[in-house]
Amino acid sequence: MDGAADELLVLAAKQLKGFERRKFLARTCKKLCDGSPRKTEARFGWGRQTVAKGLRELKQNKPEPRPTESKPRGPLPSEQKNPQLAIDIRLIVEPHTHSDPELKTSRQYTNLSAAEVRQALLAKGYQDSQLPSERTIRDILNRMNYRLKRIQKGKPLKKTEDTDDIFANVHAAREQYRDDPETMEISVDTKAKVSLGEYALGGKNKD
Repeated sequence: MDGAADELLVLAAKQLKGFERRKFLARTCKKLCDGSPRKTEARFGWGRQTVAKGLRELKQNKPEPRPTESKPRGPLPSEQKNPQLAIDIRLIVEPHTHSDPELKTSRQYTNLSAAEVRQALLAKGYQDSQLPSERTIRDILNRMNYRLKRIQKGKPLKKTEDTDDIFANVHAAREQYRDDPETMEISVDTKAKVSLGEYALGGKNKD
């Protein structure tokens, strides 16, 4: 086949689109180039990948499905539409957070409510119409890895049954030997193992 005929085939291919064009390239490839996309590319200038796809589609007699693209569905979250809002929320919340005491999760717990965060944003200069609702702010905080929870103080240590008797004995001994020149009073700071509260390593100290 001479060069003029090749040019006609190239021109003919340009008149076609999509699936029909790829089928035309594939038929030309099989007929004139031994079914080789590489030879077809070298002879006619058509991309070998397009020719190869046309060969597959010609065999199936239908176009190949397009690869699905993962696109976000629905409107963007408020903190993505307005990144500055996310920054300001974090600046408000961070000073009022604490980590999971048992380190089982990366979540941060905050003692601020969504309503308090919204009020703080208004105090920073936001207009009421610019801010999402209280419920939406609660959702934003959850997406930002904050869990709303009032921080509770550790429970005070309870006295044992013998505590009063022990101190009464100490006070009695101190009074008895207060004026005895042969007696020396020594104060000892002991390190007893005690619970530190509900939020410290599950209520246990590091020892």
